[in-house]
Amino acid sequence: MINHFLDLGNLSKIHLRSILNFAKKLKKNQNKYSNQFQNKSLGLLFEKQSTRTRLSFSIGFQNLGGNLIELDHNQIGFGTRESVEDILKVLSQYIDVLMIRNNNHKQLIHFSSLNLLPIINGLSNFSHPCQILSDIFTIEELLGKIKNKNISWIGDCNNVLRSLIEASEIFEFNLNIISPKILCLNFKKTIDYKKLKYVKFFQDIDRVIENTDCVMTDTWISMGENNNKKKKNLLKNYQVNDIMMKKTKDSAIFMHCLPAHRNEEVTDTVIDGTKSVVWQQAKNRIYVQQSILNYLLKC
Repeated sequence: MINHFLDLGNLSKIHLRSILNFAKKLKKNQNKYSNQFQNKSLGLLFEKQSTRTRLSFSIGFQNLGGNLIELDHNQIGFGTRESVEDILKVLSQYIDVLMIRNNNHKQLIHFSSLNLLPIINGLSNFSHPCQILSDIFTIEELLGKIKNKNISWIGDCNNVLRSLIEASEIFEFNLNIISPKILCLNFKKTIDYKKLKYVKFFQDIDRVIENTDCVMTDTWISMGENNNKKKKNLLKNYQVNDIMMKKTKDSAIFMHCLPAHRNEEVTDTVIDGTKSVVWQQAKNRIYVQQSILNYLLKC
């Protein structure tokens, strides 16, 4: 049986917890596992730009003794020179696991259904599970178990948020989504909102911000999306700034999956401030993704 990592909702809480627990061991002592991926090979296939996902998978895998190859989808003719099915069959003869970042989540589901080799979703138009599982790791590292914590997502409703919603239902934390009404309405059409137990939508920031343990945001215009002035105007009152952060708990933290458009969705003073943990958040991608790879490779 080949395991895949496409969405958090596809894995049980037990399996996700085991990934987080092993990530703690990896962060505590990388040297102990320096040969964990010896004689294993990871392929990276990017159809979209990437900094943190590219670096964290590359460095993380190599630090534990693995071999890495980055594949250019144009150079290998992915889906053009020959069918994607044939290419995946070939790749399965050379590498042990494949991470893909693309614009077509349904394509990732199709690839995984072929069961040729483990497929990892490195971000798609639908979700970003690697990012959010790493964020859970960071929150628990700083604030303790995430169960019953109050997380406030402020700004756009996007693929990262969709994975955060899945995480809230699995790990049982309260997720308050604060976004303009029109964006909420459109987004709710893409999720089974009525079945969610831990998610609530708001337009008024002050209704929930005082009890927040963690404030999270993302860029207002997602990668590949056209610069939308109307959308930015809708979101201009949802900027995370000092006034907002001062209303949160003293122990509250600020997170951003990056890249940030400074002084748009978040001010310089917040992202560089004392409550910001974005750099620790970015670094932790290494350990959680090492653990995801370990789970898939059954090392």
